[in-house]
Amino acid sequence: MPSPLDRMMDFDLSDEQRLVRRTVREFAEKELLPHVEAHEREGRYPIELIRKLVPLGYIAPMISEEYGGSFQGVMTYGLICEEIARVDWVVASVVSVTNSLVAGSILRFGTPAQKQRWLPPMARGECITSACLTETGGGTDLGNMATTATRTSGGWRLHGTKVFISHAAHAGVLFVVASIDRAQKHRGVTAFLVDPKTTDGITIGEFPMRTLQRDNLAEVHFQDAFVPDAAVLGEPGQGFPILGAALDMGRFSVAARQIGQAQRCVDLAVPYALEREAFGQKIGEFQLIQKKIADMICRVQQARHVVYQLGRMKDAGLERCSMEASMAKLLASQAAVQNALDGMQIFGGYGLSAEYEIGRLLLEAKAMEFGEGTSELHTKLIAEYALGIRKQ
Repeated sequence: MPSPLDRMMDFDLSDEQRLVRRTVREFAEKELLPHVEAHEREGRYPIELIRKLVPLGYIAPMISEEYGGSFQGVMTYGLICEEIARVDWVVASVVSVTNSLVAGSILRFGTPAQKQRWLPPMARGECITSACLTETGGGTDLGNMATTATRTSGGWRLHGTKVFISHAAHAGVLFVVASIDRAQKHRGVTAFLVDPKTTDGITIGEFPMRTLQRDNLAEVHFQDAFVPDAAVLGEPGQGFPILGAALDMGRFSVAARQIGQAQRCVDLAVPYALEREAFGQKIGEFQLIQKKIADMICRVQQARHVVYQLGRMKDAGLERCSMEASMAKLLASQAAVQNALDGMQIFGGYGLSAEYEIGRLLLEAKAMEFGEGTSELHTKLIAEYALGIRKQ
């Protein structure tokens, strides 16, 4: 018999979506969970685990069947991201970056040649993708990026540095944004599809982190790296609209992943509260612990409904849902971080022990609070959309 939490999560999902959720969760717990802690300690990128997504169709749920993908709709894609991230943030990130940012942008704005070159190997799991957006001066203000693209015969020369870049050392394609005219701010932003294996002038170095060791986060340097005209995605100077279209989906998938993390905190805290004893009784019998558990459940469920609403809006064909995307990202970020904090409080000193994963979840949740826009940015965006200062 399903628990009350399972019933809540399944609310208003189709039978097919319930099956996807159950199947992905079983896969994640069986194939991914046993390896996560060891990979984190060793700083080992989970390439073998990523390959296991391919035959099940989990690697490319937003790539159309025409290019070898397993297109299943936005809401189902969110469920896949949620359930994988509930167990492994890094493997879920591969799915998210590939489908929301890179493949999604190629499908919408790419030439036929670009689609044929990149989408089939992505769907086969042969081409891991990496989005090179964030820079040392900040990741939010993309209109002021310092990375430049200078016109040359037959193409462009890229020069600059990107930081906090996931999957770069293992990527078959880099989704790079650079400015062709910094004075033009947003109007100078241009998107490129860069093959790091065949492009000279690219250096991918380690970017030391206190968490996400298994992600091998990188610093990517472009030193007069030549890319041909065929590498431009869309038109020169039209990269910002491409990013805008991609970020709605990117924020949806990140929010779905954070829901998975927030749920994992509940899944760990509830049985621990029934196991640990203090003062002659289970700590779950103390009212203050009960309040924390109740808050954790309500918090994740509140955020989940907003995230699911966004997924259904996208499935209904709404082109831009930027305010709703910011709401989903903000609430899911807050749920993931606070649930991890409350979970650690329930675990007490053991929350800091390497024996338990709850402490790792806190660091990962905090890291993702910055990704796809900080909480401060999304708070500002929501208010500006509501006030009419900013248009969808």
